Formats: sequence, C-alpha cells, structure tokens
Amino acid sequence: MVVVCGFFAIGQEGKITPLNIKAERDSIIAPLFPPTAIKDSIANDSLATDSLNQKPPLLLDKITYKAKDYVKLSQKENKIYLYNEAEIYYQDTELKAGIIIMDYIKNEVYAGRMVDSLGNYSQLPYFKQGSNIVIPDSIRFNFDTQKALIWNSRTEQQAAAGALGSDAMKVYAEITKKENDSVYFLSEGKLTTSTDTINPDYYIRVRKAKFVPKKKVIAGFSNLYIADVPTPIAMPFAYFPLSVGRSAGVLMPSFGNDPDAGYFLQDMGYYVPLGDYADITLSGDFYTNGSYAFRTASIYTKRYKYRGNVNLRFENIVNSQKGFSDYSLSRNYNIQFSHTQDTKASPNSRFSASVNLGSSDYYQNSLQQRNLPNTQNNTLSSSISYSKTFPNYPSVNMSLTATHSQLTSVATDDDDDNINMTLPTFQASVERIYPFVKQDGVKKGIIDNINFQYSVNAQNRLTTNDEDFFTARMFDNARVGASHSIPVATNFKVAKFFSVSLGGNYEDVWTLETYNRSYDDVAEEVVIDTVSGFDRYNTYNFSASIGTTLYGTFNFGEDKKIQAIRHTLRPSLSYGYAPSFEQFYDEYLGEDGVEVQYSRFTGTLNGAPSLGQSNSLSFSLANTLEAKVKDKDSTKLEPKKISLLSNFNVSTGYNFESDSLRLNPLSINGGTNILDNKMSINFSAGLDPYAIDNNGRRIDTWNIDNGGSLFRLTRANANVSYSISSDMFNKKDDKGRKEEEDEDPFDYVAQSGGRDDDLFGRADDFNSNPIRKDGKNADVENPVYGTKIPWNFRLAYSANYSNTARQNEFSSHSLMFSGDIELAPRWSIGGSSGYDFKNQGFTLTQLRFQRDLKSFTMRFNWTPFGTYKRWYFFIGIDSSILKDLKWENRSQN
Repeated sequence: MVVVCGFFAIGQEGKITPLNIKAERDSIIAPLFPPTAIKDSIANDSLATDSLNQKPPLLLDKITYKAKDYVKLSQKENKIYLYNEAEIYYQDTELKAGIIIMDYIKNEVYAGRMVDSLGNYSQLPYFKQGSNIVIPDSIRFNFDTQKALIWNSRTEQQAAAGALGSDAMKVYAEITKKENDSVYFLSEGKLTTSTDTINPDYYIRVRKAKFVPKKKVIAGFSNLYIADVPTPIAMPFAYFPLSVGRSAGVLMPSFGNDPDAGYFLQDMGYYVPLGDYADITLSGDFYTNGSYAFRTASIYTKRYKYRGNVNLRFENIVNSQKGFSDYSLSRNYNIQFSHTQDTKASPNSRFSASVNLGSSDYYQNSLQQRNLPNTQNNTLSSSISYSKTFPNYPSVNMSLTATHSQLTSVATDDDDDNINMTLPTFQASVERIYPFVKQDGVKKGIIDNINFQYSVNAQNRLTTNDEDFFTARMFDNARVGASHSIPVATNFKVAKFFSVSLGGNYEDVWTLETYNRSYDDVAEEVVIDTVSGFDRYNTYNFSASIGTTLYGTFNFGEDKKIQAIRHTLRPSLSYGYAPSFEQFYDEYLGEDGVEVQYSRFTGTLNGAPSLGQSNSLSFSLANTLEAKVKDKDSTKLEPKKISLLSNFNVSTGYNFESDSLRLNPLSINGGTNILDNKMSINFSAGLDPYAIDNNGRRIDTWNIDNGGSLFRLTRANANVSYSISSDMFNKKDDKGRKEEEDEDPFDYVAQSGGRDDDLFGRADDFNSNPIRKDGKNADVENPVYGTKIPWNFRLAYSANYSNTARQNEFSSHSLMFSGDIELAPRWSIGGSSGYDFKNQGFTLTQLRFQRDLKSFTMRFNWTPFGTYKRWYFFIGIDSSILKDLKWENRSQN
C-alpha cells in the first residue's frame, strides 16, 4: 500500500514522492501560540530539556528539539512551542514542520504548515515513526492511543499483487480519523483509479465511509462524478473491495440486443482463486430467444515448474422459433488446453500440451463476437506429449503422443471424415552405437564410423467426423500398427573434399488386422474380408550418397560499399536401391477371369510393402548467397555480413527401373529475407521435362520436342510477408525491461487457437488497453524518426498456381494487410483487410477506432460488409477494480 497525504506519496519503504496538491486552509483548529511566546522564547540552538519541570512527564526519554526562529518551553502548560523549521526527535519518532506544538504530559503533538502574509503555505509536516512516514497538510497525533486526525489525506490501494497505475484505487478525504492501524473513518471522500489525483477525470464521491486498508471501503450515499459534474449514477450505500492479490468475486455482465437472438446478458459469471497457483472463471450468456452459452477458464502456474490454462466452451444456439420453417437448434463446443513445463523442472522428462478441438463450425456460429478473427481459421489441431530420456549409455528416448487435426474451412457432410487422430503414438529410440570404437574413442575411416540405431513407432490412428466425435463409433475404423527400424550407416572422406555416406535400413512392420480380397461374380464387386490377428512383414533397402561444398567469392575492393559477394554451393548425388517383395502379395480372379495381385497389408496403418524393384539416382544442389557490406557506423572496423539468398535448392531424380518417363520433374524452392529482415520471401516451383497428351497425361516425349519449352511449369507457389513499424526507426533502449521473475504469474493470456496476427481482424476483447503502455497514460508523444505518429503495418501475399494438365489456374491468390496508427497520444485507428484475386472479392475487413480517455477507454470496431458484417461500440473504465462501469452496444448479423 502507498499512503499519499498532502503533497507527498509515502510507500511502504518510506520513499517519498512529491505530488502537485493545491494549498488550502487547514480545517483543524490548532492550539494557539501564547502572546508571550516570542518574548519568553529560548535560543534556537538549545537542545536540552527543561530540568526545572518537577512533574515527571510520561515521555521519559530525552527529547531533542530545535527551531530556526524560536523555541518556547511552557512549564505551566506542559507544552513545547517551535516555529519555522521546527524539529523534534523522541525515541523512534521524528517530526519536522513549520509549526510544532507538543504536550509532553498528554503525549500529544500537533504539526502544521507556515503561512505568509499572502496566504501561501510552506513547510509541510514530516512525521516518521519507525519506518512509517506521513506528510500531511496538518496532523494531530496521540502517542498513547495511536489515534490521529489528518487533513487532506490520500491513500493508494493496489488492486492486485503487482498491479500498477490505473489498477490502483486512490482514496481521498478532506478529513480522516485514524482509529487504529486498520480502521480509518473518512469525511467527504473521493474514490478513483485516475492517475491524476488533483483533477481526476472521474471519481465516486462518498459523504462518509469506513476505510480498512488493503481490504475494503464501506460508504453511505455515493454517486459518480465525471469532470467534477455529478451524474445520475448513484447508490444509497456502496461496498468497494480493495483486497490485495486475487480474490473471489462476481463478474458483471454486458447488456444488449441481438437482431436474431433477442436481448441478452453476456459474460455474467464468477471468479474464484484456487490457492496460490490456480484460479477458475465461470461465465455464461443468456438470450431471450432461448440461446445460451457456458464457459469455464482456468489458469494454473508454478514458477520454475510449469504453467498452463484450460478453457471449456459450450453454446446452445436457437434460430427463429419453434413452428417456423427456418427454426433450427445447434450445439457447439470448444475445448482448449495448454501446458508448458520449465526446462529446469525435470531435465530428463517433459510433458507438454496444446489442445484445440470441438465443433468444426464453432467459430463460424459462435454468439461471441470476440471469435470473429478465428472464423477464417482452416483447421483445429492438438498435441499432447510426454517424453522421457534415460541418459546412461546407450541413452534411450521414449515419447507418448496424442494428436488431433480437424478440418473446418469446408462444410462437410455427416459421412465425410474431417477429423484425424492418433490415440496414441509411441516412439522409442536408442542412440547411435559405434561397435568398432570405444565410447570416447576417435572415429577415423569407414570401419570406425560404422554405426547403427534402433527405433520403434507404434500408433493407433483413426478418422471420424463431427457427428461421431466423442462417441464409440469414432473407433470403428481405427488402424493399429507398429514399425521397427534398424538403420546401419557409415561415412568417410574421399580426396579430402568429398563426403561419402553408405547405409542400409531394415524395417519390420506389425499389424493386428489384415484384409483378404476376392471377387463376387453375383454382386460383380470386390469383397474385402477383415482378418483379425497379428501379422507382419519386413523390408530392407540400401543407399549411398556423395557430396561436397564449393565456395566462390567475388571481391570488389574494401573501398566499395559492397566489398564482396560469396556464393556457396552444396551439390549432392544419392543412389537408392530396394528389392521387390512379391512374397507378401497374393492373387484373386477378378472380372473376366483376369488375375489381380493384391497384398493383405493394403489398408493397414503402414500400408503394403513395395511391389517392384526400386533403383533410382537423385541429385540436389543447394545455394546460398551472402555479401560483405561496409557498415554505416564508421567506428566499426569489420564489414557487415548480410544474406542475399538464404536458400535456393534444385533437385531431380532418375528411375532406372522405369521403361519410360525415367527423369523426375525438377523441383525448385528458395527463400530470403530482405530490408533488414522486414520482408520475408519464399517460393517453390515444379518443372517437368516431359510433354502431356490431350488428356493431360504425361507421355514419353520431351516437351521441347513437342513444340514447347525445355521445361513445362506444372506448379508454383509464392509467399511474401512484410512488417514494419515506427519503432524500427527508434534507437534501441533495453533499459527498464522487466525481468522474468517480476512478471505476474497469472498475467497469462490463453490462446484462442487462431492466428497470432490481426490480418483477419482483432477480437473484440475490451479487457485491455493497447494504447496505454506500462499502465501509464501516454501523455507525452514518443519521438520516432521523421515523425511523431507511431504506426505499424503488416502485409502478406500468397499465391498457388497449378498447371499439371494445362488448367493454367490459381488455386489460391490473395493479398492481406493490417495496420494501426496513433494519430495522437491517445487516439488510435487501425484496420485489416485483403483481396482475394481468385474469387474477386475482399476478405474479412475490419476497421478499428480507439480513444484513450485516461481512466476510460472508448472503442469502435466495424466490419462494414461480408458474412460477418457488424459493429461494436464500447466505453468503460480500464481499471480491473471498476471495469464493470461500462456501456456497450453492438449489432450482430
């Protein structure tokens, strides 16, 4: 708690902060100075107590006192009068003021300010007792009863541990009576979260109140004032909780009207802290047409151990009314779970989770407008994993993982499987073992480098749809299997510059179901019979590769801006061979008595072994391009290295076993970052040397011989992202950053499972104020290079081109952008939109307007057109203590 009295703020450690407080006349009547005070005064350098006082005072210890103008000791009144720069020291008490009057019999002291002929006050009292400091306008304090009467006091109460700025409640009172250390009585008080305590932009006026520091304020008649103007918002009595830290409480709902769902209460609920490491929020929405929603959100954290959150959401959506043709009832749900473990907590084991699953159309049909950006989300994905390492040689790594992937971008029928899951996947591997070398020995040559590993992968994979999700039917088409792999490899150098690798791999595949096939002449179809029971097959292959690294440097001179360019090439040639595994294939007589080969392992988790020998050669070439540039900073002696081309890869292959079309299409991919890494560019393409016929099938004819070019472009992809802001032109200053230990462990935002940018719009979450930084008002403009208007801009371009069968079309082609501009220290506008060139229309477009009203925030979000056309207006107090003082209005399509 920080106590603010008079012109200064006093913290728990005794730190004093000056406040700009208007001088006013005291309302406390002080004891008058006797007329003979000056004539009977003692020299101001006298520091001894009066030895003539025969009546033993209650202040037994020696008193040290002094003043600049005069000091008078009255034996008759048992008082000490000090004037101008007066000081008294007694035991652990220190008092300084313009005027001090002390009754050493009653153990009572009065301290006040001095006033000149013009009515200006100076020399505020400074009262220190132990480590506690008080600096009021005037104070009367009794050492025996510990009671005090303080004029013009201010107290700042933190809303939560670590809360700053607008999250602190300021309690002001013209007259404060200190009953004891835990109870104060206030007269004509003001309660506000405004940082300006002199002229607050709003406050709640209370006539009389009981104030318990760090706990509560109980007041009588109270009403809200804005800019010193009373409003009709009033209460006959009021209760203001001031608990330090997290405390249970009711969450006030927002009111509104929806054109389809009727009048509603949204986000009504209750917050409960669960000890020091967790909490839970229960909330719900209720609509007059019968729709409702329930949500639970829980955050748990333990510093240096783990942190996570759990969110459960359910919505019962009613459209129209029963009896009407457009009546419908749908139930949507969403489950989110996130868990991260500190790496220091357990170095040999780790548990992590990131879950986002539920109804495929949850975001699209949600009644909550804060889910607007996630309506453009294509998939929901989840992963839960536990891993364990046994470090003793040879070390063993084990992991157990459950995964989930759910398609949401395309509406699917009930029979369409849009959900893929593995429940679970078990993986284990043993580190590389070099049998011909000691564990710490040096490996040289082809024999010493021979090594092998062992790994196993076992899965239970299933596919299902929304209707069967979380029912027993989701396991009907589950596939169970395991794969054991033992790779053997070695490597060595040839002619110092060429690296050669040789290897082979043995794989043993297990399954619990196989499928026999036969042809039914009556039904004229292939019949598949499931055979339950363990079965297996094994495969093996061999491989070899050779590669090297080449460098080429172009020097332009140290006096040039670009001093040199270095080109790095990494060519690689690989060969692979695998035999045919006909022993795992059978035959049945198909239509017209034709023999058809099949494998009973077709359709199992790991599929069937290859039929036919594999004998192929592949080639790849990796390129990077770097430059040495003279640094703009003349004090630096070394040039700056920049990347011109991060990667540019070309690969192809040749199949010796194919009778035709032996050469594989040429694959190209690359990427780079330019403009000081502000722009990222990635691209890929496929080039086919063979021509196609009129049906779009590849033929054994070179494309150039068919009247075309040397290569035929079959596919292409490009992605460009660009991000820039005014902060990039500021000088970097790392001072004032909080250390991780100072962060609030419950300052943790649960992700909604959507994008981590705002290219698809920003959620209507009004619980935070992005304009205000570090809990302070942006009263001073932040200078940036070339302008005083902070801004940011993000752009993303994506294009996918397909031409495998001369269709010559873009499967997707769009440009998305978003940005924000702070027109003034407390004015911000922003927006996000994009254009779909394929469908010739704008993507989700959102315009945002925000005004920081110091203690208040006013926002307006508008989606002007499209499926999710809507607007949302909000004005409310930023502080978490009084955030329920708000007004909002919205439209919903």
